[in-house]
Amino acid sequence: MKPLKQISRIWISIGSILLVATYFLPIWRIDLWAPQYPEGLSMQIWLNKLSGQVDIINGLNHYIGMAHIKEEMFPEFKILPFVVGFLIIFGLSTALLKNRKLLIAFAATLVLSGIVALVDYYKWGYEYGHNLADDAAIKVPGMTYQPPLIGYKELLNFGAYSIPASGGWIFVILALITFGVLIFEIKTNK
Repeated sequence: MKPLKQISRIWISIGSILLVATYFLPIWRIDLWAPQYPEGLSMQIWLNKLSGQVDIINGLNHYIGMAHIKEEMFPEFKILPFVVGFLIIFGLSTALLKNRKLLIAFAATLVLSGIVALVDYYKWGYEYGHNLADDAAIKVPGMTYQPPLIGYKELLNFGAYSIPASGGWIFVILALITFGVLIFEIKTNK
């Protein structure tokens, strides 16, 4: 099996090094809008913390019986920095070793990591939006408050928007680079 081409190695290296920025940028964001909050409220999810107007969101969510969002409820914050470090090392090793099988394994790992992250986020959102306190001040029969996985959803008089933040788009860019390189390597080495 032929080694990876130099241009492929450069692109995989660049994409992998870009992941370093995810330690300093939020990965995901949830934005909320309502008539009483025309400027909106937002919460950013980082590799190891939350930021934004979490206290205000917690105050509002208390009325509908949702649990308070606390960093301690996310064991992922302890492991995500290591997972990203592994991906950086894996990507750079793939480029350094010039190995096509490693490139395929790296691409598969990125896909699997993305699926696991989205499933984990969905499960958290489901638990958070469905397990409401019985003594909530506001109860709407049959209403759940699960935030959208990706995109927009109306929750009572709030619009909720959930999308990748700048760090999340870096993961998307790395995936596009990796699959672009994989297609390039397959087409140019028939």
